[in-house]
Amino acid sequence: MAADLTQVSILARREIEARILTPVMKAFMKELGKDRTLEIVGPVIRSLAREGGVQLARLLGGNSLEHFAKGLSLWTREDALRVELVDQSPSRYAFNVTRCRYAEMYRELGISDLGVLLSCGRDSALIEGFNPQIKFTRTQTIMEGAPLCDFCYEMKN
Repeated sequence: MAADLTQVSILARREIEARILTPVMKAFMKELGKDRTLEIVGPVIRSLAREGGVQLARLLGGNSLEHFAKGLSLWTREDALRVELVDQSPSRYAFNVTRCRYAEMYRELGISDLGVLLSCGRDSALIEGFNPQIKFTRTQTIMEGAPLCDFCYEMKN
């Protein structure tokens, strides 16, 4: 029987993953180089995120933007994200993240450079798995040094 991972915050899961994956990735980088390692690891992380999106839709009982908006509480748990709503309708859901403890955690671990891959890079794949009819855009992230992350989800067509 699989464990109920919703009992562990996503912030805690990302830290556990980072503490395990970072030494492994660094060993591969030493042998294969950074670019080749990221070429190998990136698709694996995106695939896991896509499957996570499928599981999220099941957990939330649907894959509409309204369902997705309700699911945001999983990422904000433990004050992991501070979010300001920009727009919410049946066809559009937009918000800004003004504080990101995920970025803070990666910085504290000394792996800010990997935070985009290990965390932010999951977002587009997650929504593909959740509902491929939702278009995701973001132009900036706190992880990459911007003052906020601007998330926008829109129904295609």
